[in-house]
Amino acid sequence: MSAPERAPGTYTAADVRERITPRRARELVARALESGFSPADDAPRSNIAAGEGHLLLMPSTIGAWTGVKVASVAPGNPDRGLPRIQATYLLLDTATLSTAAIIDGVSLTALRTPAVSAVAVDRLAAPDASRLVVFGNGPQAIEHAIAMADVRALTSVRLVGRSAARVEAACAELRERGVDASPGTAADVAEADVVVCATSAQHPLFDGALVRDGACVVAMGSHEPDRRELDEQLMGRSLVVVEDVAAAMREAGDVIQAVDAGVLDASALVGIDALVRGEVARASDRPNVFKGTGMSWQDLAVAIGVVED
Repeated sequence: MSAPERAPGTYTAADVRERITPRRARELVARALESGFSPADDAPRSNIAAGEGHLLLMPSTIGAWTGVKVASVAPGNPDRGLPRIQATYLLLDTATLSTAAIIDGVSLTALRTPAVSAVAVDRLAAPDASRLVVFGNGPQAIEHAIAMADVRALTSVRLVGRSAARVEAACAELRERGVDASPGTAADVAEADVVVCATSAQHPLFDGALVRDGACVVAMGSHEPDRRELDEQLMGRSLVVVEDVAAAMREAGDVIQAVDAGVLDASALVGIDALVRGEVARASDRPNVFKGTGMSWQDLAVAIGVVED
């Protein structure tokens, strides 16, 4: 991960997609964790009011590289024909803090989030896991299905959402990209080996009692203390892996509400870095949950790959 001697470059979303496949993104995330980097060293993201919305500032350093993502959230933009969320990534050489690259931040986010989930699933799902259920029908639901298909040989992919038309459209896109997906229901969780929750839900999406022992559940959509995708019944009986314990206790409603209910002990939470280094193994006698909220180091890990030859 040494910084190359080159003039600062600008990388568009198309450039990022050309250089970084979902598999490469997963490998970059895993490499960062295997290198000894600890997510606990990441600075908390800053939320700053600006204009008619707010800015998110997400800085991080991994070895020879430092970077910051500046994301803007403007709720009124869709009415103007503009994206609600926009982002730019500034990649710097750590030693000199010289600019190495300016990278489209939205494409980094689209890649790194499912990549982190895939790193966790590759270690938490059974080796022969083949049945996937995804809650959601937006870009992250689609990209997560693609990422899951790259770490397990899937024989069944079901998408669950509130709009039948949007679910079918998402299934059609997945089929075009080589993943045979079809609409499903929350009851499909009972037979699933892997469940992915990619929604902005405020309340649990399904009855946690349906999840079989040994199954793997990813919750990456809701990331506010008062919102959650998983119920405390599931959280309380599972091995729970998070990106970082402190970050989870600040932002992850699934974790916070289960701890507050007295069914989950915060000291039992496992960091994803320990999972990647093999210090913790998947459970077969209870469910395995990965709860992600998104952290600054993940963007940096993938941004490094954009500029590497």
